Amino acid sequence: MVKDIAILITDPTNLMAMLAAVAVFATTITLAMPLLQRDELSTRMKSAAIERDQIRARERARLATEKTKGKLKHENSGFMKDIVEKLNLRKALADENTFSNLITAGYRKQSHVYVFLFFRIVLPIVMLIGASIYVFGISDTQRPFMMQVLIVMCVGFAGFYAPNMFVKSQINKRQLSIRRAWPDALDLMLICVESGMSIEQGMRKVAVEIGDQSPQLAEEMVLTTAELSYLTERRLAYDNLATRTGLDGVKSVTMALIQAERYGTPLGTALRVLAQENRDMRMQEAEKKAASLPPKLTVPMIVFFLPVLFAIILGPSFIRISEL
Repeated sequence: MVKDIAILITDPTNLMAMLAAVAVFATTITLAMPLLQRDELSTRMKSAAIERDQIRARERARLATEKTKGKLKHENSGFMKDIVEKLNLRKALADENTFSNLITAGYRKQSHVYVFLFFRIVLPIVMLIGASIYVFGISDTQRPFMMQVLIVMCVGFAGFYAPNMFVKSQINKRQLSIRRAWPDALDLMLICVESGMSIEQGMRKVAVEIGDQSPQLAEEMVLTTAELSYLTERRLAYDNLATRTGLDGVKSVTMALIQAERYGTPLGTALRVLAQENRDMRMQEAEKKAASLPPKLTVPMIVFFLPVLFAIILGPSFIRISEL
């Protein structure tokens, strides 16, 4: 039965049909994605507003006894939570870096921790079983037994680290969006501050204006304004912003804001200098990527362009030689 299924799957005709079906499905999804895309900005702003109210209600109850610093919300996540608690996976697979990485990736709820730990223990098992079925049951390739075992173990090892790789990918995407929009946000904040607005009003206004360019940055600024309204020390709100983003440019700005409020230094001058520095950093990053483009194009040109060029140039000569 298994061999019949393997022969059916590996048949060239069936493979072509499956590839054609996958191509049609991918084309349909690509064309339908713009129509099915949600309003990410409004969703993030609504989530930030709900989280702000919940944080405010919670912190007013325990602010006198506990020092908060980017804590996660507590929510029940069903059977995933039960499995994580029964197996005590929080102590076995999680540490402070795990929680901070989830926060930096934008996953601040407690349920996100349970989902992450659940997939870290379930995904390796699923991939290990799938790889075992394919290697030992479906595949007809003759390999040594130890090689087959090594392949299965590598697949399971990849499944164990797949959630970490996903979180790192989300962190990179989120930081890239914030890094690109941060200089523009500083310019807008500078205008708001110099027009007489407070830093809270300026951040709230900038969050609305910058939302179309970077919903992630708008969400962080809304959360910062919420923390500025209830934390006993305003410095903690700025520190939390720098911790959640994990960017050096944001850390330098938060340090300037802390020093400006502590020593009474002009905030407009600091924002103007920092905005220029962040614009220069963004330009240097773009120039660095542009400078690295020619070496990256070398291999594709050799593999794809030169064979076609040689075929066009030497093709007529080969045809004439073959006719002689």
